[in-house]
Amino acid sequence: MKDRGFQLSYLLLGLSCALMMASLFLVFVYVPTEKTMGVVQRIFYFHVPIAWISFLSFFVLFVASILHLWKKDAKWDIVAYSAAEIAILFTTLVLVTGPIWAKAAWGAWWTWDSRLTTTLVLWLILAAYMLVRTYSIDESRGARFAAVVAVLGFIDVPISALAIVLWRTQHPGPVIFEGGLAPSMRLTLFVCLGAFTAFYALLLMYRVSLRKAETDVKKLVQN
Repeated sequence: MKDRGFQLSYLLLGLSCALMMASLFLVFVYVPTEKTMGVVQRIFYFHVPIAWISFLSFFVLFVASILHLWKKDAKWDIVAYSAAEIAILFTTLVLVTGPIWAKAAWGAWWTWDSRLTTTLVLWLILAAYMLVRTYSIDESRGARFAAVVAVLGFIDVPISALAIVLWRTQHPGPVIFEGGLAPSMRLTLFVCLGAFTAFYALLLMYRVSLRKAETDVKKLVQN
């Protein structure tokens, strides 16, 4: 079983490296410069995959939290905690790369745009999860309370994802699904999405393994 885990981690590592190298080539060499925004538009190929990973990681957190509440098995808490750490990291990156792009495109670092606001709310929910999970005196009770926060907070994910459709917003519409991207731009975006997804799977696998080790050490110390 451990051998399979090592093999999978090496496979994901190799795939992540290959796709990341391909992404860098496509973004900075292959894809043409966008006519309206110029070179700053290239941040799109990183911003969108980062946002996708933040949603994906929150979904993993949501599912693992439900399973933990249902089965009361600590392994699902480990997965949830690991996913939450990665989710808050990538949501932070979304909130950093977004304003950089916004400054060039809109002339302002931040506006209370529906997508920006719901993403900030998502970050606050993740921060609340981490605070409840980390600083609870009772480990098992903290895990349950944090799981409830994650399950209830997940409602913000579809709201944030659909914000550009539900409300008038400065964000571009769903150009990916409406055929608004040139073939070269679409190819570049999909390769970047694949690269970040593979990297996320690798990060989650390593973080879960590390969290299990931390839990085992804590049990040994307590005993």
